[in-house]
Amino acid sequence: METILQTLQEEFRASIVLTNKSTLRDYKFPEAKNLIKVAVGMRRSGKTYFLFQTIRKLLSDGLSIDRVLYINFEDDRILPIDHKEMGKMLDAWYTLYPDNHNHCCYLFLDEVQNVEKWPLVLRRMLDTKNIQIYVTGSSAKLLSKEIATSLRGRSLAIEILPYSYKEYLLNHDLDLPSKPFGKKTLDHQRSYLLDYFRVGGFPGIQSIPQNEQLETLQNYVETVIFRDVVERHQISNVALLKYFITFLLKSVSAPFSINKFYNDIKSQGHKAAKDTLYSYLTYLEDAFLIFTVPIFTESLRRMQTTPKKIYAIDNGLIVANTFNLSENLEKLLENQVYLDLRRQGKKVFYYHTSDGYEVDFVTQDQQGKYELIQVVWDANDPLTLEREERALLQAENELGFPGKIVDWATYLQGFITHT
Repeated sequence: METILQTLQEEFRASIVLTNKSTLRDYKFPEAKNLIKVAVGMRRSGKTYFLFQTIRKLLSDGLSIDRVLYINFEDDRILPIDHKEMGKMLDAWYTLYPDNHNHCCYLFLDEVQNVEKWPLVLRRMLDTKNIQIYVTGSSAKLLSKEIATSLRGRSLAIEILPYSYKEYLLNHDLDLPSKPFGKKTLDHQRSYLLDYFRVGGFPGIQSIPQNEQLETLQNYVETVIFRDVVERHQISNVALLKYFITFLLKSVSAPFSINKFYNDIKSQGHKAAKDTLYSYLTYLEDAFLIFTVPIFTESLRRMQTTPKKIYAIDNGLIVANTFNLSENLEKLLENQVYLDLRRQGKKVFYYHTSDGYEVDFVTQDQQGKYELIQVVWDANDPLTLEREERALLQAENELGFPGKIVDWATYLQGFITHT
């Protein structure tokens, strides 16, 4: 155990140096000394680099690297591992560095959901050691079932998404949008935004050749399929699952009905129960690949029975796995706005007016303030603008909430300044 630990520590120290120039993420763990800090998100979204960013800040503040332990629980050299072996590994670290018993130490555990009953070990460490604990995972269960039942209020969690547009610009050393927003500025920013939609925000995509980006993004989806869904939930009908995912990615920014999808695949000769499809959707949400947004209504029954709108983790991933970029800019901008709203920690719904017009987003911030948002790619098209304004005005009258229209230009000029 001590031998593998020393190897892991040696590799970690080399890796932390190599990430010195990585793009700083717009995230920060909460200040909570007696709580476990949790970062969750889809694989490859940048959780490990965020951990390293946190570690580099501690080291720059004067912390000795001997008081930092980093373990990646996707390392094949330590898998499979259960909670008892995990506990022995952490205890062995104190044996290697006995002086750490007398100091506050920092424990960073990557993809900890691979260790069954992991919270038991961390609770013991919190109770018996002077230690700060940070963990990441690619399962939403870290935010719900496992934390709620095992850690019992002893943790705080944040969600890590791929690069925002602002982070994308910083990563590529491009200018952030700034006043005055003349034609030159907007033309450049529009070009950057289109590239961002094509490439997406996954950190590992940014520096590889363009001809490799498409295949890499497709492989990201394959990894989620097999590691986070098929293996974790023992799925046998992999072909149907892949078709289901492709259909969902093509359905971004639109309501999705499992009943309709069930009838479609049934007519094509596929065999699957509706409950299976509902389970698939739950698994994909748990893996952060797909998000669903309910309709805004006071009727719980209507909220449960009305199809939810579908959004995805990243626009580049959508483009790589589904459709042509130029023909779907409005869908991609709406997906981008949703991701930014999610980054802001807002509750998000969509709305149907009494005349059947759809408003893309009803949002509620952490202070309880509501806002309506209608997304359109090009607000200079008079027919499109008239349609969107009609829906927004009726929703404002029915709900009493203020509203706004976001197109690509207003997104660049104002929306991202809040993300």
